[in-house]
Amino acid sequence: MAKKKSVEVDLSTEEKIKEAAKKVFLKKGYAATRTRDIAEEAGLNLALLNYYFRSKEKLFDLIMLEKLEKFFGVIAPILNNSTTSLDQKVTLFSNNYIDLIIANPELPLFILSEVRHNPERFAHKLPVVKVADSHFVRQLQEKRPDINPLHFLMNLLGMSVFPFIMKPIFHASGILSEKVFLTRMEERKALIPKWINAMLKAK
Repeated sequence: MAKKKSVEVDLSTEEKIKEAAKKVFLKKGYAATRTRDIAEEAGLNLALLNYYFRSKEKLFDLIMLEKLEKFFGVIAPILNNSTTSLDQKVTLFSNNYIDLIIANPELPLFILSEVRHNPERFAHKLPVVKVADSHFVRQLQEKRPDINPLHFLMNLLGMSVFPFIMKPIFHASGILSEKVFLTRMEERKALIPKWINAMLKAK
């Protein structure tokens, strides 16, 4: 019984360190973060943190991989769904991404900043999305064989994600308050499918 309790405490401590690391890394980035900062955020001593995670690099890689999987993990299930139409895929894509980033507003800038500073380090960690073999590509080619699927996906990502990257500027300049910004993003869920549909009809 005592052994089981010890395992539960260990798991709780490890999760506490990971949650603290997420907060500190997202706030300061990898370069400016010290393991001492994470230990202080977790309310633990540095020796205990080092016992669970031997280096800042290993802890960061764990957090970064989790964030990358969350950010890119939305794509594959939607693209590979054989039961939905192309229009439905566009709606699901934009809705899911906007909901994801509303719930994780720091995600796009964090990933963009860290990958930009060290692209080689994270390139091999990016979740692989086999776009060429997806049901989505077959549907798009049937409807518009002249449109490259990569352009199509970049447009979807840009429409869904870019406003969140620009949000700090919108706020700082007084263009949009947080409440108004969220309202506009909810409206965007309905607008993106309309814009994409117009693009598909354009010659």
